[in-house]
Amino acid sequence: MAWSPDARELAHRLTERCAVVGVVGLGYVGLPLAVEQSRAGFQVIGLDDNADKVARVNRAENYIPDVDSAELSEAVAAGRLAATTQYGELTRADVIVICVPTPLTPNKEPDLSYILSVAERVRAVMRPGQLVVLESTTYPGTTDEVLRPILETSGLQLGEQMFLAFSPERVDPGNPRFHTRNTPKLVGGVTEACGELGRLFYSQSLEQVIRVASPAVAEMAKVFENTYRAVNIALVNEMALLCDRMGLDVWQVLDAAGTKPFGIQIFYPGPGVGGHCIPLDPFYLAWKAREYDFSTRFIELAGEINLRMPYFVADKLQGLLNDRKQALNGARVLLLGVAYKRDSNDPRESPALKVLELLEARGAEVVYHDPHVPVVKPQAAFPRTLAAVPLTPERLAWADAVVITTDHSAVDYALVRRHARLILDTRNALRGAAEEPAAAARVVRL
Repeated sequence: MAWSPDARELAHRLTERCAVVGVVGLGYVGLPLAVEQSRAGFQVIGLDDNADKVARVNRAENYIPDVDSAELSEAVAAGRLAATTQYGELTRADVIVICVPTPLTPNKEPDLSYILSVAERVRAVMRPGQLVVLESTTYPGTTDEVLRPILETSGLQLGEQMFLAFSPERVDPGNPRFHTRNTPKLVGGVTEACGELGRLFYSQSLEQVIRVASPAVAEMAKVFENTYRAVNIALVNEMALLCDRMGLDVWQVLDAAGTKPFGIQIFYPGPGVGGHCIPLDPFYLAWKAREYDFSTRFIELAGEINLRMPYFVADKLQGLLNDRKQALNGARVLLLGVAYKRDSNDPRESPALKVLELLEARGAEVVYHDPHVPVVKPQAAFPRTLAAVPLTPERLAWADAVVITTDHSAVDYALVRRHARLILDTRNALRGAAEEPAAAARVVRL
């Protein structure tokens, strides 16, 4: 491949690790990436519109559990990582990585407003010899059809003076085994030079980088990964609904099915799906498919089933209270966990928040305890601030019902079992307590 002078210079700066890397968006994806790049020896500019996040990074104050606090402190102290709110600082960057949210509109359509805003501001400060990489999860075609036209209005020639690629984030918050450094990294460039420079960039800091044919292939791979999980979670959630109707214990069924050593991967039911990917990405794919007169019925059905689960939890609790001659209206309910997954501090799109909303709408007085989320701040899924309560014998005795919506390992479940009058366990956190004769009347699994 014949390199342009700008491509050649950028490749040299990457392999010598004297390049400057700009990371736009210092959240669950951006901050771990920024720390990893500084660890590899690059000077990193972290950029975020949130002045509080910027100040915390510059104080080496860690707010992302998956980031090693010692590595963050070392990077800041050594001057390899500094944060700012000023896009003009990106003129110094050789690589600009965009890690901003891609939510859905209220009508479940893609909301690319964050990408569009960042693209316009990046375009205004671009110079020859820069590589721009989009990591935000989105529908196939976004890099080429949305981001590329904006950046090309800078007047720089794509593949010669400026370079563009897509490389999907694969963050799994709380995963003790896989993190930014050792999770295989996909990258697809708009041109051959773009793809090779993208591969070269990530290869300096990550253990395995895989080039794919185009940004669209990388974009589709990402949404397929999360759609695969969403569909299988929906399947097991529907099994839970059927088992409930048939009087079967879905957890016993799954344990039995899991003994087969081939042909099956066990997923588990719950109160719904949450986080920054699984509840959103299938809708991105379904929306894009309509452009091609294609209906993703299987995928959309899975989304409908997963969205139904918080309603099932509310109905289940209402029925359990009714069996005890008590109404949900006026009942006191303690939710255990509002993070979307175990041992995470991330409440984005958490089904627990929808359960909370539904129970309050039916007249219940609801509080929550979560050792990782002391305060729920307003967001699209839950528009008000709510603070956690301590988990004490008094609080458990106060509650007419306890609903385990997130199975954090730091929760004292023995305390819960001793003092709670009624427990609806949507995550099997108590693991078999419902089958013990002494507890069967008080502990009910999803």
